[in-house]
Amino acid sequence: MKIFSCFCCGKGFDRTKKKVKSEPSRRIFSLKELHAATNSFNYDNKLGEGRFGSVYWGQLWDGSQIAVKRLKAWSNREEIDFAVEVDILARIRHKNLLSVRGYCEEGQERLIVYEYMPNLSLVSHLHGQHSSESLLDWTRRMNIAVTSAQAIAYLHHHATPKIVHGDVRASNVLLDSEFEARVTDFGYGKLMPDDAGDGAAKTTKGNNSNLGYLSPECAESGKESEMGDVYSYGVVLLELVTGQRPVERLNQTTKQGITERVLPLVYDRKFGEIVDQKLNGKYVEEELKRVVLVGLLCAQSEPERRPTMSEVVELLMNESKEKMAYIEANPLFNRISNGGEVTDESSEIIPQKQEQE
Repeated sequence: MKIFSCFCCGKGFDRTKKKVKSEPSRRIFSLKELHAATNSFNYDNKLGEGRFGSVYWGQLWDGSQIAVKRLKAWSNREEIDFAVEVDILARIRHKNLLSVRGYCEEGQERLIVYEYMPNLSLVSHLHGQHSSESLLDWTRRMNIAVTSAQAIAYLHHHATPKIVHGDVRASNVLLDSEFEARVTDFGYGKLMPDDAGDGAAKTTKGNNSNLGYLSPECAESGKESEMGDVYSYGVVLLELVTGQRPVERLNQTTKQGITERVLPLVYDRKFGEIVDQKLNGKYVEEELKRVVLVGLLCAQSEPERRPTMSEVVELLMNESKEKMAYIEANPLFNRISNGGEVTDESSEIIPQKQEQE
């Protein structure tokens, strides 16, 4: 299900370095103000719905456009200071992360306000309303691959506190006016208490929006992790290159994961059959090979074999032939080393109860 499909990351303009250093805290919106902006959260204003809540387009009194995430029913059982947690998220600053503009906390309502992004999300260009327009040429796809990886790497390795995203997927990769990534929905695990949880970040088993993106170990344990983010990013990377969905139904009883579709073609070095046909052959062959192999490295079933997100950024940006040869030498890409078999890692995490949907 699509969420945060249409936003624009606000780029603040500061005339002096002093203003940057003394950046004000996030704005507190009133519920009345957000009701007015979204026409009382009218269905016609709804941009999407996902794991943590629904998102609505809105317009403030000054004419500025916003996107309002209305979180699902709030649990008073958990003693979580919503304002403090949102402020922590708001202070996580990176040019490829969608930053928080403000929030609202009244009664049972918990809402987070972002800038509206009219250039939509990655999923809308791959599978949605803009997929037929072929706006994502190869240069833009490579830019999205690198900038989204940099955003997640920042969360894992440089943010304070460090953050596990927990819901990396194409609909959470937004695109700015230059088609650079703006990753959103990070750090929500603590804002959404799980009744069955013990305080650790949780992920919903069998959540439709996560199908195909969720790593085997996260699906089994229900706990988010950095290596789980890496797996999900690998799926997004393969989705970006192939233009195919993470999981596709072959028939009424069988679903096939994207790794199972791609890996046999890699064995035979048929990269031209992997790439999205909407590109009409207009891509850089060496870059295509690198992105596909890095995506598969990330989406391995064994978490200890996956690279870190910092390593992913380095692999994507390193154009040396030596590095490429090193990647290709990985046993994962050798049919003999894998016994000629391909594991459908994505289909393994699809709950049986979803098979008839």
